[in-house]
Amino acid sequence: MILYITVAAVTVLLAGLVNNQPVTQPYKVTRQQMCNRVCLLAVFLVLFALSACRLNVGNDYAKYVEFMHLVNCDSYVPTEIGFNLLVKLIYGISGYENYLLVFAVYAFATVLVFLLGIYELSDDFPLSFFLFMMLGYYFQTFSTVRYYLALAVALYSMKFVLRRQWGRFIVLILLGSTFHKSLLVVIPLYVLATLPWKKWQLAIAALFCSTFLFLQDFYLKVVVFLYPTYEDTEYLEGGTSYINILRCAAVLLFAGIVLWMQKRQGTVSEMENDRFRFYFYLNLGALVLYVFCSFLPIISRIGYYLTVSHVLFLPMLLQQIKDVKWRRLFRVGILLAAVLYFIMYMSRAGNDGVLILPYRTFFFHDMVHILSDVN
Repeated sequence: MILYITVAAVTVLLAGLVNNQPVTQPYKVTRQQMCNRVCLLAVFLVLFALSACRLNVGNDYAKYVEFMHLVNCDSYVPTEIGFNLLVKLIYGISGYENYLLVFAVYAFATVLVFLLGIYELSDDFPLSFFLFMMLGYYFQTFSTVRYYLALAVALYSMKFVLRRQWGRFIVLILLGSTFHKSLLVVIPLYVLATLPWKKWQLAIAALFCSTFLFLQDFYLKVVVFLYPTYEDTEYLEGGTSYINILRCAAVLLFAGIVLWMQKRQGTVSEMENDRFRFYFYLNLGALVLYVFCSFLPIISRIGYYLTVSHVLFLPMLLQQIKDVKWRRLFRVGILLAAVLYFIMYMSRAGNDGVLILPYRTFFFHDMVHILSDVN
């Protein structure tokens, strides 16, 4: 745990030196631009190295090694074509089952896309990166590596959604879905979040959401049809997180307060309104999912595609508060809440479902036997 806290502290301090909206000069690299490049490179290398050098760290590390072995043996695996082709390529080039290199490639791509998304989309890179670390997004990349690469792609794709570059958005999502097909769900969800919903439309949407309470068997059959491997497994047990419900509710409350303050001051611009609506409806949708759809398998995975916007939404909201005293007060509240979340997350980092503790590296440890070795 000391290692993780140290990494989080060091990278957050480096990120604090980054200004993702620097003043530029034609044909000249400014001091701030150079500082940005050095600090971002250092942050990337630290996060990449920690992830790439791990061994059997993460809830399903051994399961992925098993999947890679089966892919190499041309056996059936419930993984997408992008993952399978990547394994085939790396194993073919290496000449042996080099699963360490596969995890390193995933670590490289996931960390890079997350950092690019935060840098290009955030109003305050240091705060967004702080939230990225404190809310556990980075450390969760040690588990479900396919999904967190997809989550990074989802975050980055928000740039194209906000610019209404739908072609680029869809192409990026389709590409990312070859590594985790659940990413496809963001196409309708992100499009719906951009719409200027009227009150009567929200009322109809609320009535539709109520069907999740009465037609659970029907929706479960739909899920099994889309994910046949879930049938007769523990994945159909569903479940939700009260912490995520509280988090979404708190973010929405804060957004409502900021919107009220903006209306009183008459400072809402059209561009800010578009962004506010998008992030607001993403979080409202996540709250609805967590409350009404808890029976669906792994509902948190769908919810994370929506709540990952917190790392962008909260800094944006703070920037819209003109009163310096109130902005500082809310900022301190956000920082304290994020630190508390990080403490709670680390307190169960060694539990089943997380298993990022203890940290092991291939420099000093050997891989445990996988199922194929035992058989």
